Amino acid sequence: MTAELLGWYDRHARTMPWRTGPAEKAAGVRPDPYRVWLSEVMLQQTTVAAVRRYHERFTALWPTVADLAAAEDADVMAEWAGLGYYARARNLLKCARAVVADHGGVFPDTHAGLIALPGIGPYTAAAIAAIAFDRPETVVDGNVERVMSRLFDIETPLPAAKPELTALAARLTPEARPGDHAQAVMDLGATICTPKSPACGICPLREPCLARQNGTQAQRPVKTPKKPRPHRRGYAYVGRRTDGAWLMETRPESGMLGGMLGFPGSDWSETPDPAAPAPAEWRIAGEATHGFTHFTLTLTVLTARLGPVNPERGHFVAAEAFSPGALPALMRKVHDVASAQPEIERATAAE
Repeated sequence: MTAELLGWYDRHARTMPWRTGPAEKAAGVRPDPYRVWLSEVMLQQTTVAAVRRYHERFTALWPTVADLAAAEDADVMAEWAGLGYYARARNLLKCARAVVADHGGVFPDTHAGLIALPGIGPYTAAAIAAIAFDRPETVVDGNVERVMSRLFDIETPLPAAKPELTALAARLTPEARPGDHAQAVMDLGATICTPKSPACGICPLREPCLARQNGTQAQRPVKTPKKPRPHRRGYAYVGRRTDGAWLMETRPESGMLGGMLGFPGSDWSETPDPAAPAPAEWRIAGEATHGFTHFTLTLTVLTARLGPVNPERGHFVAAEAFSPGALPALMRKVHDVASAQPEIERATAAE
């Protein structure tokens, strides 16, 4: 099976900014561990299509791990805005600085060495070790789970089937070209063995695939039904001074949107206080709703035109330094709801 899969990969490998393709590798070009690591961190809970431009921008701004390690936290967080899961960005900086401080700017080339770095877990360590250093590590993401569940017609539902699928993937991981093999299985799942309507007729593993033989490919993998996603609520306060400065705050390092710039707000709860906790000059502008992985959030947006004295919570950001595009997606939605209100739209120095 490995020979057929690698032959297919040699012909059909996807082109990605962080990938060293099979033809390049055959010519002696080695993958850049920095770019591989950066891509794996960005790809967690995010699609390849979304990551491409972020990866290209990051590597243009910070071409090496040493460049990234020396970057200002705020600059990195601003460039990360829109990718979500902001703890990844904080761990990105911690890891880059550890590689520079403890390893002379060179990534460890083993699973054990990689997993000891901040923010690198078992999957990421296996992916970097295999793809960047051709270590025979087993790399299992959602695409690989789907391929294995169909190839071996596994009836056990996910997530309970994860250990079984990992063991099956390990059986197929070769000593030669393990990095290409890992990427080949992922490419197969992304382009041929897709969640819906798999293209079995052109699959390089169609002959040994048990699910295809048994006609169960559409039912694999089996998934345990998800519980309804909780709906939390809260308040966001968008204030602006007459000189155009915006009332902002930097969120705590821990928790959702940690370390990111945003608008002050209340806690997020499934049972919030029904009355907006704000003085009378604040008015309700509307609601902003955003879906996170584990819950949906709706924020009631309140706006006000503020005086020159700083409020007890938050700080002012000058209009010329404020960029909605640098905000996390949730805060951009809050900004959009508030921006049409007169007290926000017309707060200018001329007033």
